[in-house]
Amino acid sequence: KGGARTRLHTFIGTSPNHIEMVRKAPSEVLDMAVEAVKLAKSYCDDVEFSPMDATRTEPGFLYDVVQATIEAGATTVNIPDTVGYAVPEQFGVLIDGIRKNVPNIGDAVISVHCHDDLGMAVSNTLAALKNGARQAECTINGLGERAGNASLEEIVMALRTRGEYFGLFTEVNPKEICPTSRMVSRLMGIGVAPNKAIVGANAFA
Repeated sequence: KGGARTRLHTFIGTSPNHIEMVRKAPSEVLDMAVEAVKLAKSYCDDVEFSPMDATRTEPGFLYDVVQATIEAGATTVNIPDTVGYAVPEQFGVLIDGIRKNVPNIGDAVISVHCHDDLGMAVSNTLAALKNGARQAECTINGLGERAGNASLEEIVMALRTRGEYFGLFTEVNPKEICPTSRMVSRLMGIGVAPNKAIVGANAFA
């Protein structure tokens, strides 16, 4: 009581590239996803499932996997742009398609996890939120593998500054963003570019 909530996260690749790597048929991958969620559910009520490389997954198959894993007990379905392949309009359409084509989507929260390989992680995340996603997986200073992940500070301030457009809000205290950014930069030994949005030194010039 009063402590951090426990969540188990399960995942499996669902794009043709990932299915080929594990040498399984799509039906076998779907079964594996369901079994993974059922196993996680036996340990924890709060289960998140990610179909990895979702943005390169055939939409009909993605809908089937999302529906089946929700039926198996997933409370959050995370749609990751694993290799930073998506563009905002396309990603928004994908999230909207999930909302419209997965009958039980109302039983789970749609989450997104965007990588910044093409420099569009924040834009993709915002497009997803505009189209019904309600959890955004992001990082301080946009840190992450390869080119990084969606930047928490940019998402938070976009929602705060353009609230009339998004109709959404977070409970992140904006006064803590810059001190937290500097702390993360110092502890990890990774500097923040002067022209970085929101937390870069030039943002205050």
